Amino acid sequence: MRCAVRGLGGEEHAHSCGPAVRVCRGSQLHEHRFMCWVSPRHAELAHPHRAMILRAMQTVVSSHISELDKDMARAVILLASSEMTKVKDLVCDWQQAASDVLVAVGRRFISMVMEELLHGLQPGVLPHYFVVRTLANLSVSNVFGTVPFLTSILGTMLPMLAAAKHDTMRGVFCYALQHFSESTLEYLANLDQAPDPTVRKDAFASDISSAYDILFHQWLPSREAKLRLAVVEALGPISHLLPSEKLEEQLPKLLPGITTLYKKHAETCHVSKSLGQILEAAVSVGSRTLEVQLDSLLAALHTQYPYENEASSARTPVADRPTQSSTLLHHRSHRQGTHTYRFHQQQKRARKELGGSLTKNAWGLPGERICVPVESASPLVVNNQKEVLRCFTELASCSPDRLLAFLLPKLDSGSERTRVGTLQVLRHIINSAAAQMEVKKPFILSSMRVPLLDTSSKVKRAVVQVISAMAHHGYLEQPGGEAMIEYVVQQCALPPETEPQKPGPDSEELPTDSVRAISVRTLYLVSTTVDRMSDVLWPHLLQFLTPVRYTGALTPLCRSLVHLAGKRQEAGPGTLLIKYDGHVTLPSPYAIATRLLAVSSNPYLGDGRGAASLGLLNVLHRDIHPLLGRRWATAIPLLLQYLDEHTEENLSQKEWEEKLLVFLRDTLAVVSDNTWVCQLSLEMCKQLPCYNGTPQEKNFLYKCVGTTLGAASSKDVVRKHLQELLESARYQEEAEREGLACCFGICAISHLDDTLAQLEEFVRSDVFRKSIGIFNIFKDRSENEVEKVKGTLILCYGHVAARAPRELVLARAESDILRNIFQCFSTKVLGIKVETKDPALRLCLVQSVCMVCQAICSSTQASSFHFSRKVELVAQMMEFIKAEPPDSLRSPIRKKAMLACTYLVSLEPALDEQEQADMIHSCLHSVMAVLPEPEGEDGGQESLYPDTMHALEDLLTSLLRRNMTPHGLQMMVEHLSPWIKSPRGHERMRALGVSSCLLQSFLEHLHVSALVPFHNLGLLVGLFSPRCADLWPATRREAVSCVYSLLYLQLGYEGFSRDYRDDVAERLLTLKDGLVHPDPAILFHTCHSIAQIIAKRLPPDQLISLLLTLFESLGDPDKNCSRAASVIISCLLKERGNLLLEKVPEIVSVLRSKLQETPEEHVLRAAQHSVCLLASQHCEAVVSSLLGSPLPFDSHTCTLWRALASEPGLTAQILGLLLQKMSRDVPFKESRAFLLSSSPDRVATLLPLAATCALSEVMSVPASAPAVLELYPQLFVALLLRVGCTLGVQLPRNLHAKERRATGLGPASRSLEPCSSAVGALQLTLVRGGSEEVVQRVELERGWESLRTSVGHEEGVARLASAMAKFAGPRLPLVMKGLVCTHSSVYEIQRVTSTAFLAELLSSNVVNDLMLLESLLDNLTARQKDACASVRRLALRGLANVASGSPNKVRARGPQLLTAMIGGLDDGDDPQSLVALEAMAGLVKLLDLVEPGDLRPVLLHVAIRIRPFFDSEKMEFRSVSIRLFGHLNKACHGDCEDVFLEQVVGGLAPLLLHLRDPQSSVAAACKFALRMCGPNLECEELAAAFQKHLQEGRGLHFGEFLNTTCKHLMCHFPDLLGRLVSTSLFYFKSSWEDVRAAAPMLTGFLVQHVEPEQHRPQVDLEHLTAALQLLLKDPAPAVRMKAAETLGRLVKFA
Repeated sequence: MRCAVRGLGGEEHAHSCGPAVRVCRGSQLHEHRFMCWVSPRHAELAHPHRAMILRAMQTVVSSHISELDKDMARAVILLASSEMTKVKDLVCDWQQAASDVLVAVGRRFISMVMEELLHGLQPGVLPHYFVVRTLANLSVSNVFGTVPFLTSILGTMLPMLAAAKHDTMRGVFCYALQHFSESTLEYLANLDQAPDPTVRKDAFASDISSAYDILFHQWLPSREAKLRLAVVEALGPISHLLPSEKLEEQLPKLLPGITTLYKKHAETCHVSKSLGQILEAAVSVGSRTLEVQLDSLLAALHTQYPYENEASSARTPVADRPTQSSTLLHHRSHRQGTHTYRFHQQQKRARKELGGSLTKNAWGLPGERICVPVESASPLVVNNQKEVLRCFTELASCSPDRLLAFLLPKLDSGSERTRVGTLQVLRHIINSAAAQMEVKKPFILSSMRVPLLDTSSKVKRAVVQVISAMAHHGYLEQPGGEAMIEYVVQQCALPPETEPQKPGPDSEELPTDSVRAISVRTLYLVSTTVDRMSDVLWPHLLQFLTPVRYTGALTPLCRSLVHLAGKRQEAGPGTLLIKYDGHVTLPSPYAIATRLLAVSSNPYLGDGRGAASLGLLNVLHRDIHPLLGRRWATAIPLLLQYLDEHTEENLSQKEWEEKLLVFLRDTLAVVSDNTWVCQLSLEMCKQLPCYNGTPQEKNFLYKCVGTTLGAASSKDVVRKHLQELLESARYQEEAEREGLACCFGICAISHLDDTLAQLEEFVRSDVFRKSIGIFNIFKDRSENEVEKVKGTLILCYGHVAARAPRELVLARAESDILRNIFQCFSTKVLGIKVETKDPALRLCLVQSVCMVCQAICSSTQASSFHFSRKVELVAQMMEFIKAEPPDSLRSPIRKKAMLACTYLVSLEPALDEQEQADMIHSCLHSVMAVLPEPEGEDGGQESLYPDTMHALEDLLTSLLRRNMTPHGLQMMVEHLSPWIKSPRGHERMRALGVSSCLLQSFLEHLHVSALVPFHNLGLLVGLFSPRCADLWPATRREAVSCVYSLLYLQLGYEGFSRDYRDDVAERLLTLKDGLVHPDPAILFHTCHSIAQIIAKRLPPDQLISLLLTLFESLGDPDKNCSRAASVIISCLLKERGNLLLEKVPEIVSVLRSKLQETPEEHVLRAAQHSVCLLASQHCEAVVSSLLGSPLPFDSHTCTLWRALASEPGLTAQILGLLLQKMSRDVPFKESRAFLLSSSPDRVATLLPLAATCALSEVMSVPASAPAVLELYPQLFVALLLRVGCTLGVQLPRNLHAKERRATGLGPASRSLEPCSSAVGALQLTLVRGGSEEVVQRVELERGWESLRTSVGHEEGVARLASAMAKFAGPRLPLVMKGLVCTHSSVYEIQRVTSTAFLAELLSSNVVNDLMLLESLLDNLTARQKDACASVRRLALRGLANVASGSPNKVRARGPQLLTAMIGGLDDGDDPQSLVALEAMAGLVKLLDLVEPGDLRPVLLHVAIRIRPFFDSEKMEFRSVSIRLFGHLNKACHGDCEDVFLEQVVGGLAPLLLHLRDPQSSVAAACKFALRMCGPNLECEELAAAFQKHLQEGRGLHFGEFLNTTCKHLMCHFPDLLGRLVSTSLFYFKSSWEDVRAAAPMLTGFLVQHVEPEQHRPQVDLEHLTAALQLLLKDPAPAVRMKAAETLGRLVKFA
């Protein structure tokens, strides 16, 4: 059902198949519902859905056929038949599904189904395609139910064959005839079970013959390939039902007709199958026609047989034992032919399971060409191969001689394809036609000679398979069988091929078998399963054990021999297995034992030959020696168990070889026969050359020789063998040199004297004897070979020293062993000592020295031994170490040299300190810098580097133990420190590993007799703790181990016992897991936990050294370690920072310098955080330290200042301290740069300047806003006053120089200017205090620029005050409170600044709103007494500003304000009269607002006081005084006293003349004043003229106006003529040209409009004329012209 439903998806899927799923429950009620659901309701379903439902039906019916009743069966049959024949066109999926339902029901209800189908098979009418196909399938599905109907079916169907014109119908008829024939044959083969046993083959003869004629003669020649294949498939089973005469008659045509199709079809499986069936039928009737066509048949079949590739050969059973199929094929007869056919039916069904429906392939699949080698594992190709072999089997049964005569000559063919195919056919015939081939065995064996020589892998596989078949059928017992056995063994000895790739689970191809794998399995199976082969293989296989060429076959040989020997032992227990009588080629027991023991040294090679060899040894123990049985029965199983417990990857070669040598020693001890031992040693020496190609095994065999010689009691034999070994050794091979040395060392265990004597004798031999002259050295050997010999001898001495008894070695170490070693290493040429440069010889020397030193140290008398050559050896070892390449590790020289030094260090005499330092330095540089091997490229030296590191650790540990003090430990760590801080990860990891080892050793051997301080604990912890966050996890773990050991060292120095466990320190071990985690958050949290542990256990006196070391680590190249250092610093400062008050300046200085060295972001953050933590505990100390930094602050100092703004509470404290520092010292000092300078220069003091800069930096951080808000008034007042104090102040000379240097550095440099820094700090105060609008407004008005200059400072302060009043009113009370207090400041500029700010505030109503007016007025009034004129002036300005800020308050304060203004007018201490100017300006503002009663008493005084300013040279004075005069007149309108009127008249002439003032503001003021004076003159015409001509903004025709004015004056006030003329005479000398020109005009117009007779006495005509005459000489033409005009007008007075 799952398959049926899989085709649909989603809702349609569930909707269509839901009922079908429910039918699976097996209930007939459900089946009925299902039928109802399918037929009427869903007639509109599409074909694919109907096919799915029908397939589901078929599945249900097949699985529940026994539960189906007749009614339901009939309904299902009718439905399926209807679905199948509903449309005439072919809809294969749908109709095939309906057909399958009918076939499924037909298995039980055959009659009902047949009845329904026969309705569709009517005579004379071509049936539906699927009716015929269903009948065919039904005949196969229910043979016994269908065959009784076949007679009638064939009778109806055969006449239709001629009417079938379409190839599709012809094909289905062929399909039906094929299956009808197969069913009939199946029925006849099982008559004992058939319902009608009377059915005979003859009953079908007539119909089948007719069908045959149509198929063969009419349809087979068709051009349609599918139809031809269908016909061929049908002809095969049909041939079995043809009468024998008919078959015999047709064979001459039939066989050629079938074989011809090979050329027409690429897919020949069906052709071969049909041909095989036809040949089977022909053989069963004893056809004579076959003899005639045999040659053509053989040729056709041989060309069609595809030789096997790797995949197809893998399918063939290796042993090729006779199978059930071949047995059945060989035991048939004519009567049993039908039974044989049933077997072929079973074969067909198997092929269907493997490759699918053959019919479908015949009609739809492209075929494979089979005339070429098989390169595919296609089921059709494999089936074709089987069918072709079946054909050969049939031919072999009838004509074996002719078949062999055809096949065997083809074995000599040069074609690989022909030879392989022939061998496979021959193998099949040997298996399937054994009886016929019995007498042909010698002939077949002799024909195998050529294939045995073929080198093709495919031919070899085929040959091995043929030999396997021969073994099962007795061929190898014949003469020539030994060659076959040897061939198999040779193939077993082939080198193993690369493991073939195993196919996936869905692949149709089987895994490939190599020639060796097939041969190995063949040998084992033949040995174990073919009983007749036992006598053939034993003891013949023994002769293949010792030859080297069969080494690869040892494992299968040993396993086969073990099995064969086991059978022998069962047959005759207690007897020798090997009979040497007549078997001269068999190896001796010594040879067998030596061979098997030697190859066992590499136990996993060759499919585990170690276990196989030991197993064979165990079986042959009696043949090796009679006494070995009991011992080997115990020892060998233990060795095998050891191999089972290990794998090739984890087996220790050294341990395994040692076990084998122990096994050999035990064997020799059990035998205890000198003759046997000497014979064994002789055999071992003989076999040594056999292992030249396997160095490892030869090396082991050398050890075995040494062990055997050690057990020998004959010294002559020992020396003889040793001499032979030295003479015959292949010194060019490293493994052989090592093996020979080991041999001598093992032998020296028992024969030390003889071994040394033999070595010395060899050294004195001709090889080392010099000839006369240096050019004749080493005649018989090359220089390189001699070096190798020397190296071997040196190694021999080393191994002798290492193995020999210690009590004997100590006495001979220097005198014999080392002397001879160095004699071999260096040679004297012409009296000069020459040392070799050969690295191999150096390595030998180092190894031997190491072994000698180790032997000396392990002696019980080593402590009293004085090694006189110690210094020489150490120097030699250091020379070797330094000569090694520093970046690579290719030889163990440095490892061995360091091991030698390790042993030498412990011997007397001791090395001095410099020698030790040189040794440490050289060894570290030689090992630490070695580059790590690329992953996957270890070059076979996996253990070299770890061993070298261990050697280094042992050496350093040995040195440290000779100085177990903190100083000694510090010296070691100082040497390691550069590597611990290395930018290369592998160097850090190694250095930390060595450090951990040293600390652990120091801790284990620590003995404290008195409580002494561990004075360098902080330095060491500071060095290792940041490494807890190293990029390399291994380095982190080692760092934790180092810190752990250091804490326990501290506890040890504090007096705790060695077994004491501290709970706090032990927590470090639990934190290691967190260091492995890749998440940085977890990693640094773990570092914080480590820091907490350190903080708890670190002594207070070590804290500062730890911190300083950690500060250095902030610049570590590994950013992880740098961050870890910052984490640890933070934790320490939090936990223990309260102890660091005195160290604050040092810490701050270190942080600054660290920032200068390492401008990395993480270092910056760490320094900032550290400063904050330190300031939280020692705020004033931190501030003082930072203020002591050089000015201008560099970027790093500024960074630290800005860091202090991170915490609001801390920031407020910092700001407060900075304000104190800024106000604590004088803001500047006065000094004269030059002795003759007019005024002293003001130079800024450093502390206030630094505090100002610091304030700027702190407040530049947005986070400082809350603190600034809290201290807003204090900051504002202090910085505003600081701005005033720094006006014009210079930097100290030293800072000037720094400024010049900084300017030269580029645009990034900071500049420093006292006033600008104060202004910047003030701006930041406003911004952080929430007054950004103030800053923006002042900037918009360019007030900040004014504030920085002496000239514009007051204006800048005023603009700032105005902006504050507008945008920061709520801040003003406290600000004003702070500024008010400055009235007593000793600094004049501070009083000026504060007064300017307060004065401007009064121009805003905010002071009234804030109820600050009264106090502010009082303060400013009080400042009128200030000694500074600027303060007094600004105070008056402030008082006057009340008029604009709080006009309603002026009347109440009128007398006070007027008094203040008049006081300013009368200020005599102001030489520039600026106070008076400010008073006049103030009066202008106030006069309109004061009470008239308050003004009247002072009116005259003011008028008189301001009169002199009308003619002031300064425009401001003229303008303000004249405008004030106008306001005075305005205030007196309607109530002008005579006294004041006099002042008005007196000012009339100046006002008229100043209308021509060059300054427009003065002229405008005059216009205003004249308009105000007009009403007071009580002359309406004059007042009207003033109003008419003097309007603001209008132009003035001065001559016309002056003429009119003079006319009215003279008309109404003629008595004023003399006064006005005299006043105008004063202006004849005016400095302004226009005024000088206006003065004569005024005089002329006055004279013109007066009666001369009446008023002539008022004018001094002579004086006037003289004055006018002078004006005629004026340089200005306009003046001269006006003077001339006036003279003309004076004529009337003449």
